[in-house]
Amino acid sequence: MIKGTIYIVSSPSGCGKTTIIRNFLKKHKNFYFSISHTTRPKRQKEENGKDYFFVSKEEFENMINNNQFLEWAIVHNEYYGTSKEMVLNKVENGIDVILDIDVQGAQKIKKNPDLKNYDIVSIFIFPPSYKELKKRILKRGQDTEESIKIRLKNAYIELKNYNLYDYIIVNEILNKAIYDFETIINANSLKKSKQEYKLKKILNSWEGR
Repeated sequence: MIKGTIYIVSSPSGCGKTTIIRNFLKKHKNFYFSISHTTRPKRQKEENGKDYFFVSKEEFENMINNNQFLEWAIVHNEYYGTSKEMVLNKVENGIDVILDIDVQGAQKIKKNPDLKNYDIVSIFIFPPSYKELKKRILKRGQDTEESIKIRLKNAYIELKNYNLYDYIIVNEILNKAIYDFETIINANSLKKSKQEYKLKKILNSWEGR
């Protein structure tokens, strides 16, 4: 069986990454969206196993010691990590996996020796401009003026790492960005390595003719 692909998707907050992924997954049910483990408290309306796997700090640290994460990081004093078992189980069974992770996590995934024989495609979502990103963050109405300044400063630092990624999508028009995302994944599915089994089957149909 051909192994699935691991798709890394990153972007600063407010660039539309979550919306793009959700719209894609509505149409493509055969993809697996990786759910991270975290030690941060569960927020209202969040569900364990749907939004995150909520675990204690002790549980998370035991998982680190047992090499159970493909990548993990500390963000705002809380642990976040991607389960090795869950992702590799899906990929080994030919299922494509989408990872919604930051630049730091993406670098760890790419350098992870456990993944050297897997197909990994990385996609970075860009805002069309500083002004537009600020407008989108303000529109959410979830941040103080000070936190918006910090988000925009951090966004610039993240955006400068675009050269670490295989593909870039500038999310100026949402429908176009969703289409571009789908195009990247469709193109990857047509690579020779992904078509090998089908091609051999077609060629075998000539045998005995």
